[in-house]
This record gives sequence, C-alpha cells and structure tokens, in this order.
Amino acid sequence: MTNQEVKLPPRWLRCPRRGKPVVGKFLPFKTPLDSRYNGLVADEFKFDVGLLFGSVKHYNMKIGMWIDLTNTDRFYESSSIEKEDCKYLKLKCRGHGEAPSEDQTKVFIEMAAKYFTTHPTDVIGVHCTHGFNRTGFLIVAYLVEKESWSVDAAIQEFAKCRSPGIYKQHYINDLCQRYGDKDMIISAPMLPEWCQEYDDSVKDNDDIEEANGDPSHGTQASMPTSAPGRHKKEFFKKNAQFMEGVRGVYPVEDQSLLSSIQRKCQDMCGWKFSGFPGSQPVSMDINNLIYLKQKPYKVSWKADGTRYMALINGPDNVYMIDRDNAVFHVPNLQFPSRKIPSEHLTETLLDGEMILDKVDDRVVPRYLVYDIVKFMGKDVGGTDFERRLLCIKKEIIEPRHSRMIEGLLDKTKEPFSVRAKDFWDISISRKLLDGKFTSEVSHEVDGLIFQPAGERYVCGRNPNVLKWKPATMNSVDFRLDIRKVEKQGMLPETKGYLFVGHQDNPFAEMKVNREMKELNNKIIECTWDDEKSCWKFLRQRTDKSFPNSYDTALGVCNSIRHPVTKEILLDIVERKRSMPPMGSGGGGGSRDQELMPPPSKKRATFC
Repeated sequence: MTNQEVKLPPRWLRCPRRGKPVVGKFLPFKTPLDSRYNGLVADEFKFDVGLLFGSVKHYNMKIGMWIDLTNTDRFYESSSIEKEDCKYLKLKCRGHGEAPSEDQTKVFIEMAAKYFTTHPTDVIGVHCTHGFNRTGFLIVAYLVEKESWSVDAAIQEFAKCRSPGIYKQHYINDLCQRYGDKDMIISAPMLPEWCQEYDDSVKDNDDIEEANGDPSHGTQASMPTSAPGRHKKEFFKKNAQFMEGVRGVYPVEDQSLLSSIQRKCQDMCGWKFSGFPGSQPVSMDINNLIYLKQKPYKVSWKADGTRYMALINGPDNVYMIDRDNAVFHVPNLQFPSRKIPSEHLTETLLDGEMILDKVDDRVVPRYLVYDIVKFMGKDVGGTDFERRLLCIKKEIIEPRHSRMIEGLLDKTKEPFSVRAKDFWDISISRKLLDGKFTSEVSHEVDGLIFQPAGERYVCGRNPNVLKWKPATMNSVDFRLDIRKVEKQGMLPETKGYLFVGHQDNPFAEMKVNREMKELNNKIIECTWDDEKSCWKFLRQRTDKSFPNSYDTALGVCNSIRHPVTKEILLDIVERKRSMPPMGSGGGGGSRDQELMPPPSKKRATFC
C-alpha cells in the first residue's frame, strides 16, 4: 500500500467504534485502522486493533475468534490479530447494495457454531466497514438458525446492542424473506447522524471503494474538514432549549435556515470542521502558568454562565449559537450602527456568555460580550485582543446606549440586556479573587480567565487562553454510562462508567447514588474529591450533548494533580512577571481606570 492509497473509508470517522456483546457471544464493531492511517485521524477518533482488545479486557471479556467481513485487506494486517492469541478468519462480503449470500451466511454460522462448541465462554468479534449492516445481518441469521430466535426479535436484539441496528432496508427485507412470514414487514430505523454526512465523492453504500477494487474512492480527510462547498452534516439537537430563566428566545427548527446559520458562523470564523466554532480555553497548570511571564495577558473573572456566540445580520436577524451548535432566534434585540444610527449592524459575530444577575429581588439575564470575530464583514478577529475590546465598546455597546438615551431603543422589549465584559491588566488578579469583588458581581464567579493581549482570535481549543479555578472547583463533563456489574459469588453492583470524547474505554468509574440513577447516558459535571480519591457528582449539564474531549479531561486532571494554588498564581503575577503593564482594557482609559474594580450591581443597567 502506498501513502497515496491510504484514505479513510467513507463515514468511518464518527461511526461508533463498537457495540455491546450480543447474547454474550458476538461483539460487533467497525473496522479498525492500523498505524498507516494515523496521519489522517485525530487521537480522539483513533481505533486500532490494540485499542479494541484493550477495551474488552476492561470488561473481563476475551475475543477468541475474529471474523472480518470487509471486501479488502487494506485496513490492517491480520497478523496483528493473531498476536493477541485470537484466531483470524476472512469472509469477504461485497456490500455495495448486497446482503451476504446464503452460502456466505451458512459459512459464518457453521464457523461460529463450531467455535462455540469448544470455547463456550469466548466472544467472537465481527466487523464490516461500519459494523452495522453485514455484521448485523449475519449475527441475526445465527440467532435465528442456532438459537431459535424469531427474526424480528433477533433484529431488535442486535439494535439494542449496536444502536440503531441494521439501518439499510434491503438487508432487513432479505432477513424477513429468508426467516420470516411472507407478509412480514420490518422498517429500518432512521439513518444515524454520523451516516448522514455530506460526501460528494461516495454514494451511501458499504465498501463501495472495496467492491470496485479501487481504494481511491474513499474520503481523504479524517478530521471533519471539507473543501469549499463540501461541508459535513451538522449534529442536530432535538428540542434544543435556551438558557433556563431567559424568555423570548426561540430555537430555529427550519433545517434550511438552521444549516445556513451554522455554516455562516463557521465560515466567518474560518472554521473548516463541523460543530461549534468558538474559541475554547484550557485549564491552567504548572506547565502553562509560565505563559503569564512570557507575554502580555489580560484578566477577567470567570462567570458561571452559558456560552453563546451571537450572529447579528440585520433587523430581527439576531441569532445565538450554543456549544452544541444549536441555533436560537432572538427577536426584538437591536444593534444600531454607530455611523448611521438608523441602520442595523449586519455580518457581525460576537462571542460571550449568558448570565443571570440577581438584582434586589429580580433575576436579570445579561449577555456578556467578551470577544468579537467579525464586524460588518471585517476580520476584527484577526487583530489583537486590545483592538477587539475597543471594537466591542465603541461599535456594539455605545451605539445601543446612545439610542436608549434618545428613547429610540426600548430595552424592556428585549429578552435580555447586553454588556461588554471587562478585562484588566493581570496585576489586578488579587482584587478579582478577594471577597469584595465577588460580592459586587451579581452572579456566581468560579475562577479567572487569562487572555493573551496581543494575539488574534483562535477557533477551537486555544492553548494560550487559560482558565484558572481552585483545584476543588476544577471539573470534567463526562457522559455517564450506568451498568449493573455481576461478579461470581458477589451481589450485583451498580457502577457509573465515565466517558470522554469518542473513547470506547471509560475514563473513570464512580459510585451511582439515588440522584444519578435517572441520568444514564447524560452529560454530568464531576469534581475530584481528593479526600476520598474519587469523582464526585456535581450536576447534570443540560446545556451540553457531548462530554469533554480526552485532551481537555487530561488537562483538568493534570491541573488537579499539580494544582496552581492561589498563592502560586499570585506569586507569578505580582513578583515574577517581567513585562510592563498593558494599556487599558478596551478603550484607551487611564491607568487608574484599568485598575478600577469591576462594576458593582449599582451600575446603570442600560447595556
């Protein structure tokens, strides 16, 4: 195989790695890819032979036989299977619109039945390219012929273990014709999200590149990159909800409008991947703390709010985009132009967070704008942070204030207010951490954010933007998988397995309390209990559909193991920082203004 021929199978990247054992006998999974594909696959998506065997050992499971149903030999070397003390068998099934033939089905069933006769406690691993249609077809056939299952029950059982199951109708039709009544009709489930990606190069057939004997039909990129005009289909969050406590904001459900807004925001950011394009900070640790000495930084408080980007594209065309890339329409929110106040801003993309301020006995929702990517189509994100803060103040906030004073903008009709989030020179960090500051801010504060003052806006994970929290408040967002574990001679035990990114192996385990029992497969935020050496449930993350990435989780764990204490942080900031203070935070104010404390709750509420 030449390097030119190393290309990913279509729709492989986001396809789930494996399912659960089917009746304790078969483990369905997608084809692993060996090290030749490493340059095409980010770490969080990698799936090789070693990873699969490692994952099953975690559950005390042994794969004794491996049946490869793909119509090619290009994905991995079979010798890597045999090194794991596992018997490798090749049963080429063409795919490409064809279910396995009766002869192929007979061979599969006989091989499996013979193996189970001498190895009744082992599991047989079975895969095609994606591990759903050909794999499911043959496992269902085995259950019907050897285990006396009805075909409809067998199809349901496979779907339960490898959701959503066999998703191509003609495979199900063939099973019904072979094993069911003449009039039996079973409908295939909807195509899974990962299988609906746009891909102009490949039709929706399993192994079409294998069937043609030509690997050049596969997709080249492993990351969800695309050339212009060839975007991947986005994740669609059903029943998306805006931040609780904010009224008058509505989810965009029209698919055409939703897709166009998602695409527009990604294009404005220069984001070539699918998903939310916003910048993501990293946890501060002992290793990156040194950055504060090496270049100028600005600091602000870390609000415990909900992240949104805001697209402003004309009157009544203001939209908020959350981290799940769900889109919400915000009617009655105005952004007048500074130069021509009667006109509305367009082609503008903001970044910020929604918070709920407690003012007297009222809860006041506010959108804190802390960055800007585009202003009237201009690439403001390509300028330094100081200039971006100035742009927010002069072009976003002040024109709104002016229209309010003139009586031309009625803030009572708006679903929430808009403010610029203040940033200061990092020498003010101590003041941000003392009790006086937190009492003056009308919402919860859970740390600090350090932003490089001289750098452009960076989409995705930005290792130079640092978030600091006390070690006890550092947290990871996991996907919780609750399972009942039974061990010989012991009572059944309910365990919570914690998953990150697209990993098949759990990142950690935790005890499941009564509060958590209804949260199976939900995203939960956990902190580390150092005294008990275990993860502690904090809350369900209803605003997120995905857990933290593997890299993010590792970063948080590193900051927990080697914490940057308040004393260490302030020592670096106040005693060891070698660079002179930067100019004022966002608008040419004096040094005194820069070192002023944050706004108190008595400040005017017009913005």
